[in-house]
Amino acid sequence: MSGAALTSVHVLTIDALLGEVVEVGHVPTGFRRVIPVVGGTVTGGPGSGGLEGVVLPGGADWNLERPDGSVELWARYEVRLADGVVVSVTNTALHPPRPQVPILTTPVFEVPDGGPASLRTGVHVGLLVPRLEERRVHIEVHRVGVSA
Repeated sequence: MSGAALTSVHVLTIDALLGEVVEVGHVPTGFRRVIPVVGGTVTGGPGSGGLEGVVLPGGADWNLERPDGSVELWARYEVRLADGVVVSVTNTALHPPRPQVPILTTPVFEVPDGGPASLRTGVHVGLLVPRLEERRVHIEVHRVGVSA
């Protein structure tokens, strides 16, 4: 594919509010923390077709600090779009002990029938910026594609 290039379009922004961190402690694979997701907002980007909504309480990031200091992020939560459709989000990352910000993540969307089908397929990349002093994370989600 000579001449091909990666492209991206900003699809949406998730601004998630975080609850109190629950430190599970040392487990065989590292140090486990659970960071509750307690709310937030979803705002559509230029490539969203007007997506808006809220982050529902009840999700979490099951965060694991590995013995080498790297950190696995594995978050699962739901968003309710303005039209009432609920979309499940699973967002993962693996970053070094002192990550560059933003942290690159890989969000995957589980979309029901009648929901925004464009989120179901393709490759999405998140740019996650922790705002821990505000107890929130800001994630810009981009759809990655290829141009000829």
